[in-house]
Amino acid sequence: MLKYYNYDIVCQEIPDEITLAINITGCPNHCLGCHSPWLWKDIGEPLNKKSMHSIIDKYASDITCICFMGGDQMPKEIEQLAELVRTTWPSLKTAWYSGRNKLPDGFGYALFNFVKTGPYIESLGGLRSSKTNQRLYKISSEGLLQKIIFHT
Repeated sequence: MLKYYNYDIVCQEIPDEITLAINITGCPNHCLGCHSPWLWKDIGEPLNKKSMHSIIDKYASDITCICFMGGDQMPKEIEQLAELVRTTWPSLKTAWYSGRNKLPDGFGYALFNFVKTGPYIESLGGLRSSKTNQRLYKISSEGLLQKIIFHT
């Protein structure tokens, strides 16, 4: 079962979007230098249809995107939640941050508008660093990944 620790409205996770970022617990990646190591633990509340309604209904008129921060241990559940968002709140965009370099085979790209991949490696920096290993993609209506580059 997916669980979440907390959520926040953020403006830098996905470009040009006011994003409700949901921090999912039970992260299997344990990245060195992780800014949220408490998310490695199996703690928090269940992230399911009921909790999604409770969270999103509070903020739906104030946000443009939902981003699932983590959930690598249960990618199919992330896809199901993204599908719930797409059908229940069709004006909201969907995004997923996976700490892995490669998404699972058969991943449902069509359910997402954005996907960010790659573990955080402190020496390489985040998306604004020219050395970063992380990647952010916008997913076209045809399901093609278009890399978003922050640095010059």
